[in-house]
Amino acid sequence: MELRQLRYFVSIVELGSMGRAALDLNMVQSALSQQISRLEGELSTRLLQRTAKGAVPTEAGLAFFREAQLALRHADQAARAAQQARLTGSVSVGLSPTTASVLGVPLMRAMHERYPDVRLHMVGSLSGHLSTMLNARQLDLAVLFDTQPARRWSVLPLLEERLFLIRSAHHPAQQPLPAGKVALAQLGDEPLILPTGPHGLRSRLDAAFAQARVAPRMAMEIDSLALLMDAVDMGLGSTIQPWAAVGRYPDAAQRFALAEITDGPAYRPAALCSLSDDELSPAALAARVVLGDCVRELVQSGRWVGASLVVAADG
Repeated sequence: MELRQLRYFVSIVELGSMGRAALDLNMVQSALSQQISRLEGELSTRLLQRTAKGAVPTEAGLAFFREAQLALRHADQAARAAQQARLTGSVSVGLSPTTASVLGVPLMRAMHERYPDVRLHMVGSLSGHLSTMLNARQLDLAVLFDTQPARRWSVLPLLEERLFLIRSAHHPAQQPLPAGKVALAQLGDEPLILPTGPHGLRSRLDAAFAQARVAPRMAMEIDSLALLMDAVDMGLGSTIQPWAAVGRYPDAAQRFALAEITDGPAYRPAALCSLSDDELSPAALAARVVLGDCVRELVQSGRWVGASLVVAADG
C-alpha cells in the first residue's frame, strides 16, 4: 500500500466521482481506476461502489476512508516536522531603510513562525552599500533597486513603487500643487532634500530631472532616512521617495502631504537579489521564499501603498 493510493482514494470519496478526482489529481481516469483496483486487491475487499452518478464508498470503504484521512494528516505533519528540523543555521538579509519600514517586521515574524531554528541576521543600509556587501558575500539576500553589478547574483524582480513628492503638512508650502499629482517640470523651485549621488534613488532622479530639463534646487543631502524625514517634517524642504518612507509614521496622513510624480521614471523597481543558488544554504533558500511571500501579501492586501507586483516575481 502506498501513500499516494490513500490520497487517490480520499480524493474520490470527497469529490464523489472518479472523473472529478482524476481532473483534480491531474491524472487519466483509467490510471486512477487501476490504482484503486490494486488497492482493493491488496485489501481483498471492495472500497467503492460505482454508480451512474459517480462513486460512493462501501461500508468497508467508509471505515477505510476515515483511517486514510488520519494517516494522511499524520504524514503531512511528519513532513512539516522534518522540514523544520533540518532548517537550522543562519541567513543574512539586507533591506534599504524604506523597504525595511514596510517589510522588516512582517519578514521577521514570518521567519520566526515558519523556521524558528533559523537565526536571522537583518542589515539595514542604503542600496549601494547592500550591493557591495552582497558582492563581498557578507549578505545572502538583499532587496535592491540597482541590479547592474549583478554579475554572479540570482535576481528576481519583485515590485515597482510609485514615487511621491513629500512635504510637511504643518508648514506652508512654497507653491500649492494640484491635488495628489505633480510633474517634475513643476519642481524647479522646490527645495529638495535627497540622498547623495551614489544612492540608487538619487541616480534615478538625477536622470529623470535631466530628461525633463529641470535643474533641481537642492536644499540638503542626507543619507539617513530617519534624519531626512525629520528634516521634511520640520518644513526644511521636500523629498521624493516611495510611500514606504512615511510608512513608519502612524499619523503619516496628518503629518505629511503627498503628491504622486506623474512623469519621468515615476516608479522605483525593486528586485530580490541573492548569491547564486549553489552558494545558498537551505536556510537562505527558505528565507528567499518567505521574503517573496511577504512581499506578495503586503502588496495584495494594500498595506504597501503605491507598490505593484512584477509578473516575473517568484517565491
